Amino acid sequence: MKRRAYAGRVAAVIAVATAILVAAPVISIISIAMQPAPEVWHDLINYVLPTAVLDTALLLGGVGALTLSIGTGTAWLISLYDFRGRRTLLWLMPLPLAIPTYLAAYVYADLFEPLGLVHRTLAIWFPMRDTIGALPNLRSLPGAIFVIGLVLYPYVYLSARAMFQFQSAEVTEAATVLGAGKWTVFWRVSLPMARPALAVGVALVSLETLNDIGASEYLGIRTLTVSIFTTWLNRGSLAGASQLACLMLVIVTGLIAMERYGRRKAVTEFSAESPQLTQRTQLVGARAWSAFAACLVPVLIGFVVPLLYLMHQSLGRGLFANSDALLWRHAFNSVAFASLATLLALLLALAITIAHRWRPGPVQYLAMSISQVGYALPGLVIALGLLTPVLALDNALNALAAWMGLPLPGLVLIGSGGAVVIAYAIRFLAVPSGLMKAGFERIPREYDESARAVGAGQTITLRWIYLPLLRPAILGAVIIVFVDCLKELPATLLLRPLNVETLSTSIYQFASRGSFEEGALAALLIIAASIGPVAWLTRFSDMPNGPA
Repeated sequence: MKRRAYAGRVAAVIAVATAILVAAPVISIISIAMQPAPEVWHDLINYVLPTAVLDTALLLGGVGALTLSIGTGTAWLISLYDFRGRRTLLWLMPLPLAIPTYLAAYVYADLFEPLGLVHRTLAIWFPMRDTIGALPNLRSLPGAIFVIGLVLYPYVYLSARAMFQFQSAEVTEAATVLGAGKWTVFWRVSLPMARPALAVGVALVSLETLNDIGASEYLGIRTLTVSIFTTWLNRGSLAGASQLACLMLVIVTGLIAMERYGRRKAVTEFSAESPQLTQRTQLVGARAWSAFAACLVPVLIGFVVPLLYLMHQSLGRGLFANSDALLWRHAFNSVAFASLATLLALLLALAITIAHRWRPGPVQYLAMSISQVGYALPGLVIALGLLTPVLALDNALNALAAWMGLPLPGLVLIGSGGAVVIAYAIRFLAVPSGLMKAGFERIPREYDESARAVGAGQTITLRWIYLPLLRPAILGAVIIVFVDCLKELPATLLLRPLNVETLSTSIYQFASRGSFEEGALAALLIIAASIGPVAWLTRFSDMPNGPA
């Protein structure tokens, strides 16, 4: 019992410390924002803030509307209709998640520039026409909406599909008996029932759009994220950047509130007497081909075109055969940061969930809730909020070393990349904590009692009962967190040590110099690492019988 109580106390302390770690960037941002910055705010109010707020609002609204229409429509077709090629589409539809938004922006901006591949192709096909004027300008707000929306629609698709495939057949049959057609059933029955899932999907899309910096900056959209980045780096005003970050936190809070409002009074639509699900309708002929094309086009634009373009550039420039040591050093940095952050996030999540199970109470519940807040925070905000606490820790270590008469270690966390690892862990901690919480909920309490009855200590229970049963949740968390860390750009840009690049930051540097094609192989490495996890998530999306 003493060992059990001691282990529970240790887990509770770690859980509270983790909650403080996650909350630290937000507290730091707010405290720094209280410092006056009149010399910067005059320019921000007159020249930066109006454009940033307007562009951010329009970008969020446009991307949300585009992803909602594509994700909902394709999820509806694949969930409730059967047609040739549907099973292939089940695996293809989520694949655009493997393409980071900044990579999609770099690819399409390069394709549609005046001397790009699309222009050259059209000039060959139509030599007597002005093809430049006929091409859309992707370095614009509509272009950014198009590029980001075609990459992020799977968030809405997966959420909507999870709801559509579990809708009860009795509901749609009742509407049909009352004379409702298929479109009426969709608009008046299925769509309102899917509102909670759609709210979750659009909220995730909006948070990812807010987190983006590479695509928005490259396409010329002055969002709040870009404005925070330039205010800190170009104007050298941490206080001004923190004040803008506080405004972004207000927007994030509003998005979360809208998502919660969209999920209000959410119920599962099953019949207690007849839980039969809606059966898929077979499509043939032109309707089947139209449904297939409608689902395939977003995959082609969001995944296949960027992938083929990067492969073409890599082969054409000989990047496969002549890859230099610098690329593999960047890849090593990416893998090292992502691996350490994944391990840290897993250990912290395990401590939080164990504390919640062993010593349930308001403190543990609050720690669990706070630990899941990080995913809602843009990476740039987390990085900006970590600057002051991390520098304070480095200064404390140097003061301690001086007091003990030891050589000064210098900037330990900033200089070693520890700050990057901490930022990754804070941002993606919600993934392992959520998955492990769900995994623990499936482990009966009787297992704990049985282990205690035979005299097994908590370490043995954790090793031989908890961890084997949590293996699927842990595997899923490792895959998702590792790949998300590989793709993370804003936090890495701000916190990486001097002269240290990752795959994502090296691609950003190539794009900033106007030579994105030279980073095509690095981009392919990120995509290759992301395809497997996306496919792993997809394998559970179909049902052997019923509508899926």
